Amino acid sequence: MNRPIRVLIAKVGLDGHDRGAKVIASFLRDAGMEVIYTGLRQTPEMVVNAALQEDVDVIGVSILSGAHMTVFPKIITLMNEKKLDNVLLTGGGIIPTDDMNKLIALGCGKLFPPGTDTKEIIGYIKTEVSTRRKDINI
Repeated sequence: MNRPIRVLIAKVGLDGHDRGAKVIASFLRDAGMEVIYTGLRQTPEMVVNAALQEDVDVIGVSILSGAHMTVFPKIITLMNEKKLDNVLLTGGGIIPTDDMNKLIALGCGKLFPPGTDTKEIIGYIKTEVSTRRKDINI
């Protein structure tokens, strides 16, 4: 039996604007995914530990603070240390295209700018998770 895709939505650092994260969480739930929202002011360590505890397929980080070149590499390092090889790290927010490309080269999944159609995000997550899990069909 297929279990639903499990997604952890995180707000890392001092960024206190979580409306976008909550909107995405709602759309992912409506698409049949289980969503865990960590709340504000999480550290990369807290995010990765929550991902382990919740057995998620996806970590989605919403970031508007400009700290993306610190936050995402730290999460990638921690995911590698904890052997979260099959977990997709994705996210979105205010991230310049050049920085998105650098983060993707480090091992991050696709990153989405504000205004991205939620269908694109949902489709991307479903496709990526289906390649990482054997028990899911999209």
